[in-house]
Amino acid sequence: MAGVTPDSSGGGGPRSLPLILARELAANLATPMFLIDGDGQLAYCNDAAELMLGRTFGELGSMTAGEFGAMLDLHDLGGDRLRRRDTPSGRAFLERVPAHQRLLATTLDGTRREVEVTAYPLFGKDEEMHGVLTVFWEATA
Repeated sequence: MAGVTPDSSGGGGPRSLPLILARELAANLATPMFLIDGDGQLAYCNDAAELMLGRTFGELGSMTAGEFGAMLDLHDLGGDRLRRRDTPSGRAFLERVPAHQRLLATTLDGTRREVEVTAYPLFGKDEEMHGVLTVFWEATA
């Protein structure tokens, strides 16, 4: 399979090169980021995301992106709960387009935050979608 390499994270399964490179980028930046793999599983969140979310990636364990989103209790600014497909990550995954939105999230320590979220699909040279990279930060006035 082109563009697939062994998983260097110790997870045991193959990972795509675009996903490995996105993880390396996220691991080396101070901006909160998380990755969803091509199967819709939470694949990684960096140290900055762990601090903002209130749990480490290891503590989160294996879960789907939908389960992860449900844990964050996402709402639009009007207070309406967002369905997974209506979040930036959901739109990037399902519609295969970049998406951005300001929303309300309850982090895992119970703190309600207004955040800016940008998500974009990760396409490889083969034009196959390998996952989604989501960047988020606390909104300012």
